[in-house]
Amino acid sequence: MRSRIGLWAGVCLGVLLLGGLSLPVSDRVVQRAAEGSLFDDVSQVPHRKVGLLLGTSKFVGERINLFYQYRLDAAVELYQSQKIDYVLVTGDNSTVQYDEPTTMRNDLVQRGIPEDHIVLDYAGFRTLDSVVRANRVFGQEAFTVISQKFHNERAVYLARAHGLDAIGFNAQDVGGYGGMRVLLREQFARLAAILDVKVLNTQPKFLGEPIQIGKR
Repeated sequence: MRSRIGLWAGVCLGVLLLGGLSLPVSDRVVQRAAEGSLFDDVSQVPHRKVGLLLGTSKFVGERINLFYQYRLDAAVELYQSQKIDYVLVTGDNSTVQYDEPTTMRNDLVQRGIPEDHIVLDYAGFRTLDSVVRANRVFGQEAFTVISQKFHNERAVYLARAHGLDAIGFNAQDVGGYGGMRVLLREQFARLAAILDVKVLNTQPKFLGEPIQIGKR
């Protein structure tokens, strides 16, 4: 009995050690994939037809989610600077009560982006789904991802792994405890992204019929 417990303890310890060693490696792999493809200054961003706005919840408790607010700011800045023609808003709409794309669309319209220049993707449950669906459902081979830098790096890595020409426009980062917690979670998300690409060949949960964005 003791030997069996010792064996399982050794296996668990080995898994933990392997995961700990893999996190820095996966972090660097993702960073390298996005080098030279991320922009902080809107004047330096090449024009792309579509900006892929990665969804998140509007509120954290009763407070506005700063990740949400800053992503909308970045999308509006890109559009008003004529760096994108359309915003493809992608996010989770897994329940009737939770609808990231519609909420973001409504706020973008209030900020001055015409509704007919906003397209909604209700099946962006994960970043991988959002990136791959931008191509396989919405027909985009080159697009600008809009999120915080850490998220853009992972999205660009996933896009490049699927043969897509993605760049990223970095929304303002979020500091404090909330920002640190998200950055910690991101380390595991990067490892999962590499496993999805290199090992599991993970595909979006849903695809569907092609949807055309604009006429140009």
